[in-house]
Amino acid sequence: MLPVINMASSAVPALSNLAGAGGAAAPAPFADLLTDAVGQVNKLETDANTAVAGLMSGNGVDVHQAMIATQKASMAFELSLAVRNKAVQAYQSVIGMQF
Repeated sequence: MLPVINMASSAVPALSNLAGAGGAAAPAPFADLLTDAVGQVNKLETDANTAVAGLMSGNGVDVHQAMIATQKASMAFELSLAVRNKAVQAYQSVIGMQF
């Protein structure tokens, strides 16, 4: 179970900035964190597509490397989808509040 957690944490390192940097530097804006995370998810998907294309064309890509790349991309996408769903859910609950 630990390798899955390690892959998920390496898939989107931009979200690790939320853990706190000791208070020495100002925190990055939330929009920048999301933009970086989406960019990294896109890079992982591009890497996975390249690995699969290399595997299919016989350019020296191992099956293991292609599968690991596709799983990293899949997990990163699922994580970003879960973050989006939580943000939409929070937005809907705020909209539903009566003042």
